[in-house]
Amino acid sequence: MRAVVQRVSRARVSLPDTPEGEVTGEIEMGLLVLLGVGAGDTRADADYLAEKTMGLRIFEDDGGKMNLSVGEVGGALLVVSQFTLYGDARRGKRPSFDAAAAPERARELYEYFVGKVRAAGLRCETGRFQETMRVELANEGPVTILLDSGKGF
Repeated sequence: MRAVVQRVSRARVSLPDTPEGEVTGEIEMGLLVLLGVGAGDTRADADYLAEKTMGLRIFEDDGGKMNLSVGEVGGALLVVSQFTLYGDARRGKRPSFDAAAAPERARELYEYFVGKVRAAGLRCETGRFQETMRVELANEGPVTILLDSGKGF
């Protein structure tokens, strides 16, 4: 599993193909998490990534040092599925998505990840799986962290 985690002062996801651009999730201070599921991923990968994401100490303490997690600052998460995190553009100019999980498996692990965050007591908003979405955010810092359950980076 892979995630792009961004520290935000606000973020929202909407569906541009709906008549009024339905908003499916919106947060103030917290983390925007773009989450990709790989073909071989398991619940253990989701457990690792959920714990790592929730525990990231990327919010500033009173001394201005990044030392606090999203839970410690009372923040929320907005988790958006993003299979394109498994796009491979090493050959040619059209990415291959062969390394991404099949939609059914990806949905299962995406929902499991969201459930882990909610079970930890954190507010967690979402996008809508397999829909065209518009993501808007204000990245604070900017702070952007890449995570990979296979520890490839």
